[in-house]
Amino acid sequence: MPGLELIEATKLEDIELARELIQSGSDVNQQDEQGWTSLNFAAGRGNLKMVELLVENGADVFKVGRDRRTPFMIALAANRTDVCRYLREVEDKAPGEKPKRPERQYCKAYHLGDLKEFPGWSESRINWRQVKSSHASGQADEAFTDQTIVFLHQDFTVTESMWPDENVIFNQVTQEWKEFCVNKLKFIVPDDLSLAVRGSGE
Repeated sequence: MPGLELIEATKLEDIELARELIQSGSDVNQQDEQGWTSLNFAAGRGNLKMVELLVENGADVFKVGRDRRTPFMIALAANRTDVCRYLREVEDKAPGEKPKRPERQYCKAYHLGDLKEFPGWSESRINWRQVKSSHASGQADEAFTDQTIVFLHQDFTVTESMWPDENVIFNQVTQEWKEFCVNKLKFIVPDDLSLAVRGSGE
């Protein structure tokens, strides 16, 4: 496409040509018909040197195309872990208000007895929907036991099932509760990068 020489150089992974085009005044944030910039393509290909060149010359790490994904999100989806780490650092250091990264939905199963060791534990039944199944028959009207399996979520609430905000047993989220979950229960929400499979060639 005419006028998109820098994007084409990025697709070819020709760093020298990309450098020459930038030095000659090419718009580092030029977008194709889908709204993708050179940085989007470099991030998706996992070309860290190209990504660094573009960012160092003013590429916008928050610019999105029609798919509404930042270069970081594109690199993450493509398992480009080295590029993800670099872009995340650049995003974190960027001044001013930044777009919020999507919150990872996560939960981990525990025996209720382990959670009841918290001194401030109290049980509630919020947004309750009785589940009709053999293992949960009558459970909505009966007390839970220490052996009941419950789910601790990324926002530190506890539910009767793996679905967040439904059948909530505990939602008194305090700093003390968070510390108990982290220190006593060893509850840690995995980072996006810790879950990514390291891509070949990185």
